[in-house]
Amino acid sequence: MRLVVLGGGESGVGTAILGKEKGYDVFVSDFGKIKENYKEVLINKGIEWEDEKHTESLILNADVVMKSPGIPEKAAIVKKLVEKGIAVISEIEFAAPFTKAITIGITGSNGKTTTTMLTYHLLKSAGLNVGLAGNIGKSFAEQVAEDKYDSYVLELSSFQLDGIINYKPHIAIITNISPDHLDRYDYKYENYIDSKFRITMNQTEEDYLIYDADDEAISEWLQKNKTRAKLIPFSLTKTFSEGAFIKNNTMEAIINQEEFQMETAAIALEGKHNFKNAMAATSVAKLMQIRKATIRESLSNFQGVEHRLEKVLKIQNVQYINDSKATNVNATFFALDSMNTPTVWIVGGVDKGNDYNELMALVREKVKAIICLGVDNRKIIDAFGNVVDVMVEVNTMTEAVRMAQHISEKGDTVLLSPACASFDLFENYEDRGRQFKDAVHNL
Repeated sequence: MRLVVLGGGESGVGTAILGKEKGYDVFVSDFGKIKENYKEVLINKGIEWEDEKHTESLILNADVVMKSPGIPEKAAIVKKLVEKGIAVISEIEFAAPFTKAITIGITGSNGKTTTTMLTYHLLKSAGLNVGLAGNIGKSFAEQVAEDKYDSYVLELSSFQLDGIINYKPHIAIITNISPDHLDRYDYKYENYIDSKFRITMNQTEEDYLIYDADDEAISEWLQKNKTRAKLIPFSLTKTFSEGAFIKNNTMEAIINQEEFQMETAAIALEGKHNFKNAMAATSVAKLMQIRKATIRESLSNFQGVEHRLEKVLKIQNVQYINDSKATNVNATFFALDSMNTPTVWIVGGVDKGNDYNELMALVREKVKAIICLGVDNRKIIDAFGNVVDVMVEVNTMTEAVRMAQHISEKGDTVLLSPACASFDLFENYEDRGRQFKDAVHNL
């Protein structure tokens, strides 16, 4: 069996390692440059590879192709594979059959990383032998090759779900759905929504789907479509006989006739959206039969995720917050919504078809100044130019942070929450977040 891997990054190299171990004839092809550390791994494992090109004769003879999530379906080589009827799948689809571990799959436009990390924290604190993979950390395929976990918590993007055929998580979570990555879905929101719901398409009556019952797109899909999984809703406004909800400043989760309660004030993560993340993670913990005391303790000591509403420093009574992970409007909505002080907002980057109108009311209420950090800021200036008193354009993170310090006064917050992808000026959102933190530390 010939396995061709497109993309020599984390998921690609992990898949190649697993494929090699399972006796496949493996070839890795990357149209860009493969990083040195990944090249070393491939060479050490005796895996053939090429970079900065796709040699068709070495690719179109594959039995199966694993495509890295970053490569669009529209790529020429992918189209040729599909035309030839060769299966093009994701890392998760390739690796899942090689492990008996149960998987908890988490997707959503926002909140999925926090929910994934929090769920992992809850299960690990309870002493379970659990792995963490998907969009985070070491690739799922490589961990399966080492096969040392009984269960995995997987953060799954829509791109990873597009490449599944038979994969099913025992427990699936959809945190929320808002327009994102529409450039990859022919600018059709319904295509993106369907993509997220692929997480439940192979689930059976033995499996569970945990979802945000306040989310319009999710509710509409569930009314029109069927899943066989057992539904477990969570909500900030509704209550359920089975599910999780907030009532009188208390989070309640009723699952399999068992009740769990915890005061919201005791939850380490702040903000309404984080109560949703906590309800989703708690629902998993209850399904995995984790003790109530362990759940309470884990929820009260969880430190949060880097680059997601991360408090950096307070300088001259101005709080600097790194929310570089907010790469779409919905994520920035949550960030602005949780601001309680006048805010200097650093925004901008590569726009994925953003509609800034959703932020209008929050910007009017909370934002005193906007600093645009992107190559093309026209849409942001058009949207908010008449709404805030101060609007500045800068080209570097250092400039952005210095300008923010200059504009801000005692009691203000400086918030980096870009609502855009980072690729115009930075390597990725982590690089953008680190540059922000470095610039703040250098003030």
